[in-house]
Formats: sequence, structure tokens, C-alpha cells
Amino acid sequence: MSYDLMVFERTKAPTTKKEFLAWYEKQCEWSEEHDYQTISVSSPALQNWFMEMKDTFPPMNGDYAPDEDLIDKDEKLERYLTDYSIGCEVIYAEFAWSVAEEAYELMRILAQKHNVGFFDVSEDDGDIILPDGTVLE
Repeated sequence: MSYDLMVFERTKAPTTKKEFLAWYEKQCEWSEEHDYQTISVSSPALQNWFMEMKDTFPPMNGDYAPDEDLIDKDEKLERYLTDYSIGCEVIYAEFAWSVAEEAYELMRILAQKHNVGFFDVSEDDGDIILPDGTVLE
């Protein structure tokens, strides 16, 4: 089991919690016609978020994944590896529980910096925060 968070393109997501959760479920059907490891399918804001996020939490797969030999030699790197599912309007990230607090904090800060929304998927009634700090109720 992983600790899951998501960022989303604020201009595409609904602005009420009920509508957002329905939209989120639709996004998680993963039915877009592309692989979910290529960052170029996302909006510029999501791409910018990812390019900064990957410096601390590198992807397990895709173009920016570290070399397998490097992972084997670096225990810390292995803990920080993150499974990203990259869509057009969302990026879903699965972290190890051992880095949950750090992942939440950095992801939330970078979401605001890059003007994308943030959703704490792993928590019951998890935070849905817009870039301006508004929490969807």
C-alpha cells in the first residue's frame, strides 16, 4: 500500500467537492490514449510542477527514472522513488509511507508555486486545495 497524492490542472477541475470527487473518479479510469509516463501530455503548469518535484522524488519509470545501478547503490534514493501516473489534467503520485509527511509538504508547496491544485487522496475526506489556498468543501 502506498501514500497517494494528486495535483491537477485547476482550470479543468470542478470547484465543488462533490463534483470534484466525481471528476477525480473519471480521471482515475486512466482512459486517455497515451502512456501515463510521458510528461509532455500534461499542461505547462503540471509539467513545471513535475520537473521540480522529480528532483526530490524521482520517478520509478519513464524518461526521468534513475538508472537501476544508481538505485541499487543508494538506499535513500530507493525510498524516494515515486510511481507517477501522468495524465492530461492530473498527475497522480504514489509514495512510500516512510516519506509521507515530506511528500505531502513538498507537493502542496510546489502545487501552489506552479498554480495547480492539490488533492490528498490517501486521507478519508482528504484536502482538496486550489492554488489560491481555497479548500473545497
